[in-house]
Amino acid sequence: MGEKSRNQGEGDRESAKRYNESTQDFVKSGKVEEAARKAGEGDKEDMERAEKAGRERAKELDPALQRDYSRPTK
Repeated sequence: MGEKSRNQGEGDRESAKRYNESTQDFVKSGKVEEAARKAGEGDKEDMERAEKAGRERAKELDPALQRDYSRPTK
């Protein structure tokens, strides 16, 4: 019983700290623009298919994008 569990559960501070440090290092490296450009170079049809698939899984569309004011809200 003297041994503490290393599992911190939700809100794991150690993992959050490592993630934040890695993110800061990446931003400071100056590679953000390059990574963003590469992400946008994908096949347009593949990207549209992926977006459509993601929208189909969504519970509902974001009302900020398109709102039908003739229907009451939930």
